[in-house]
Amino acid sequence: MSEENQAQNLINIESLITSISSRINDLSYDLKEQKSMIDEILESSQEYKGVEQEAKKQAKLKTLARQKTLNDPGAKSSIEKIKDIQIQLREAKTALSDYLSQYITLSGSNQIEGPDGVVRKIIYTAKLVKSK
Repeated sequence: MSEENQAQNLINIESLITSISSRINDLSYDLKEQKSMIDEILESSQEYKGVEQEAKKQAKLKTLARQKTLNDPGAKSSIEKIKDIQIQLREAKTALSDYLSQYITLSGSNQIEGPDGVVRKIIYTAKLVKSK
């Protein structure tokens, strides 16, 4: 592909990115407006308000019972184990991502066969975030 074609493709892609990003912003705004309307409708309903207040009372009771139960030494031990496992899992996922990136670079392939004989495709998800 010539440099001119590559430049035109890049311009086209930038235009598509700008267009879809703008569409996402518009849809997000519309979604917020619609949710706001629903919130107003719910706030004006006496029946909903009564049920919501009762639900809040029950939620508080549930929270208190949960806290009391989780203060048990056995529960505290399990909570610490959960936190430790979550940290290990996060670290393992980061390492896997790094290894997969290196594998693609070295092998030139975005597929890898697992020990179970299943061929898996390596994919990445990109998203657009504001630069600081």
